[in-house]
Amino acid sequence: MSKLPKVALSLKQFMLRQEVLKLYREIWRTTRLVPDQHSRRELREWARHDFQTNRNQNDEVAIKMLLQGGRRSLTELQTSLELSGTSAKSGGK
Repeated sequence: MSKLPKVALSLKQFMLRQEVLKLYREIWRTTRLVPDQHSRRELREWARHDFQTNRNQNDEVAIKMLLQGGRRSLTELQTSLELSGTSAKSGGK
């Protein structure tokens, strides 16, 4: 059974999907830097839940708004980690 979608994505949809995946990976990488295992697990569960909840979102404007909110949350997490003395920047990716 193929994992390919039954309907091909447009270029715009493909690019948006890539942005979403990039954000998810960046959040996951950043959570690795959280020293407390319980907090790390909670953050990962939160991220996974939010991404799965919006998995079937098709509205381009809504997706862009969700991306913006996700980036803001990621920046806040990175800032918190930096203030606590943990380096959160991953090479400017």
